[in-house]
Amino acid sequence: MSYYFSKTVEGNFDEVIEKVKSELKEESFGVLTEIDIKDTLKKKLDVDFKKYRILGACNPPYAHKALQAEDKVGTMLPCNVIVQETDAGKVEIAAVNPLASMQAIKNPELEQIANEIANRLQKVVESV
Repeated sequence: MSYYFSKTVEGNFDEVIEKVKSELKEESFGVLTEIDIKDTLKKKLDVDFKKYRILGACNPPYAHKALQAEDKVGTMLPCNVIVQETDAGKVEIAAVNPLASMQAIKNPELEQIANEIANRLQKVVESV
C-alpha cells in the first residue's frame, strides 16, 4: 500500500493550488495550514527550490471521530496534501493515504475512519 495518492496535471501552479483547495472544500476539508517550502527554504537556508506547498487539510467531523477513537492520533493530523511543480507547466498533487499511516495503530474504529478519509482525499486528487 502506498503512503500517498498522486496525480500530475498540466497547468499554472497557482491555479492548481486554487483548484486543490476548491476540491478539498467540496469534500468538507478546510486548509488549516499552508507552508510555502520554496519561500521557507530561501529565507532560512538561502537556497533555491522548486514551487512546493504543503496544505494541512482537516475534515472537522472526521477529525473529531478519530480523536474520540484514539486520542494520540492528533500526532498524525492534519492530513497533508502537497502541490509541487515538477517541470515547466507540470504540477503534481499528492495526498497522504491515511490507511497507510494508521497501520501502526491497531484500532478497528480508526481504520474505518481512515478508510473514509482516504476515499475523500483520493477523490480530491483525481478531481484536479
